[in-house]
Amino acid sequence: MSNPSTPATQEVAVIKTSYGEMTIGFWPEVAPKHVENFKKLARQGFYDRTAFHRIIKGFMIQGGCPNTKPDAHGIPGTGDPGYKVKAEFSDRPHVRGVISAARAAHPDSAGCQFFICHGDARFLDRQYTAFGKLISGDEVLEQIANVPTKSGGGGEKSTPIDRVEVESVKIIPIPA
Repeated sequence: MSNPSTPATQEVAVIKTSYGEMTIGFWPEVAPKHVENFKKLARQGFYDRTAFHRIIKGFMIQGGCPNTKPDAHGIPGTGDPGYKVKAEFSDRPHVRGVISAARAAHPDSAGCQFFICHGDARFLDRQYTAFGKLISGDEVLEQIANVPTKSGGGGEKSTPIDRVEVESVKIIPIPA
């Protein structure tokens, strides 16, 4: 049983990529289900060896799809963990460095995919679940956002020409 006077341990996610590391701080006060889901998947190794499969400079970089693993056979961008997470919209703005849940057309269709804003994307506010923000690694975000891209299946020029691997995502406590 936990002591109510003891604060919960603050944790961050360290996303190790082929371009370096980015550290994400979480917003459990506005998106508790999405924060816990991301942490759970990271602890299970779900994100290890996935890739950023969609890159739009000035907008965002998207990853977290299991179909981007080297041995996967599905279409990148269509994979999920086998369940959905109900939307948790808030007034947190989608600005550079914010991590948010990627989803299909239905608001409650997020599962594992996420995106990190590279630029101002406030048109997504209150429509996508923002659940944290970059606290270090902005230079890595910049490098990934500048990876050359080509047209994918839908004609959008957002598929990286070279693989941008998420080597691992580790959840670590931060000192109080």
